[in-house]
Order: sequence, then C-alpha cells, then structure tokens
Amino acid sequence: MTEPGVPATSRRTLLACAGAACIAALAGCARYDSNNGGIAGAQSSSPPASPASPASGAAASGGPPVLAKTADIPVGGGKILGSQKIVITQPHAGSFDAFTAVCTHAGCIVGTVAGGTINCLCHGSKFSIANGSVVSGPATSPLAPVSIKVQGTSIIQA
Repeated sequence: MTEPGVPATSRRTLLACAGAACIAALAGCARYDSNNGGIAGAQSSSPPASPASPASGAAASGGPPVLAKTADIPVGGGKILGSQKIVITQPHAGSFDAFTAVCTHAGCIVGTVAGGTINCLCHGSKFSIANGSVVSGPATSPLAPVSIKVQGTSIIQA
C-alpha cells in the first residue's frame, strides 16, 4: 500500500534514518554490562579527569598504566577517573579501594565523592567509599569493585 506519488523506497529510507537517529540518541544511555564485565558505551557526566602526567602512562617497567598517585586520593574521600569510569577512594589513611563509576540505578557516571559517600548526581544515589554499598537510593545494587594495587606512590589496575 503506497500513496500515489510517494515511492516506497522513500518511506523505507525515512524509517531507516529515523531508526538510526533514535539509536544514536540512546547511545548515551548505556549501562554497566555485568555479563560482559565492563561498561557498554557509558558516557561521563562528570568533568574529565585531570590531564595525564608522564608518570600516568605505562609504568616505567612497561607494566599497567598508573591510574592515580596515592597523594591525589584524599583520606575520607576519593577521585573519579572519568575516562576510565573508575572511582578510587581512601576510606582510611593508606587504605585504597576502587569501584566502577557507573551508577547501578540508571547507568550515569557518579559525579562527586564527599562526606564519606560516592554520589550520583542524576538521581541522588549514594554509595559507601569503603565498600561501594548503597547508602541511599534509588540504587539498590552496590558499585562493582575494581581490582587495584598500590606500587610505591602509584595506584595501578591489578
């Protein structure tokens, strides 16, 4: 069934373009993919991480890249690494933990670390800096842990 004067291929093209536009618009709404063990296309709503210093590239021995320096992570707080989608915390002096920075409620990137919690600015979820557990919702699942190691004054992904 086509209307006179409107070729069927024009409709197909219009629908294909509209579908592609919807997919592109929704690409920023990706979530943490626990089946894949990673993040599927999540976009950061937090400011970009500070520019990389020469030491934050590959470690001198050719090992994994340095995520942060221990001095960059405040005691009782943390730092969000926007490009890696990781938040590193130091709940107690000398104790470092890391979690995915992707909120388990709606897939937003957490925005701040303050007052002992990792805070998602999208809907107000708060997570413990000590273990990533939910302190207040709407999120119901904790932030997934990320394995890190401290080597001297450098924090690297394990």
